[in-house]
Parts: sequence; structure tokens; C-alpha cells
Amino acid sequence: MLTPQTNLPLHDFPAFAAIADPTRRSILERLAAGEMAAGDIAEVFPISRPAVSKHLRILRNAALVREERRGRNRVYRLNAQPLRDVQHWLEQYRVFWEKNLTSLKRHVEAQIKEGGKL
Repeated sequence: MLTPQTNLPLHDFPAFAAIADPTRRSILERLAAGEMAAGDIAEVFPISRPAVSKHLRILRNAALVREERRGRNRVYRLNAQPLRDVQHWLEQYRVFWEKNLTSLKRHVEAQIKEGGKL
């Protein structure tokens, strides 16, 4: 699938694949509140630490999180810039749907006004 503005394949935007997973979205939501150590992130989820590490690696590769080593700990924080790219891409579809829903509303209202059936 190509992106409308850039005609680039969606796989060129790793943030899309990264946020497709609900666990990764949950990690991002937690990091939006502030940085967290990897161990603290892992404690929240009912999955193994290696699974959490894999999710963090995917988020890091998509540049959605930044990792900092502090002694023995790895601390993660949100990097929202790639989400702006996602938001920009989605905005085009929001405009599309608003326009089409407005047209549908006008059509339905006209049908009701004319006493016609829907």
C-alpha cells in the first residue's frame, strides 16, 4: 500500500507497524507519562521479559522510544516525532471521511424532507 502524499510504501514508515500491536501502544501510553526503566515496563505486562524486550526493540527501531543506559538499567522515553508522521497521514483520511459523512447527512436530510424512504 502506498501513502497518498509521498507515494512511498507504508513499510517505509516503521511507526505504522510498531503501533499496530496493542502491547506496544500500551507501552507508548505509559512512556507518554514519563520515562521508565525496562524492568518497570516489564512488570506491568503479563508477558515474559524477553517478549517485552522484543516490543521495546521494535519501538526503538521505529524511533518511537529512546533508550538510555543508566548503570545496569535501560531507561526508555517516548519520542513522539514519528507519531506526527502517522497523524499527518491519518489526517488525510479524516478529511475524506468528514466530507463523505457530510454528503451522506445532506442526502438523508433531503430524503426525510421530501418524505421519501431511505
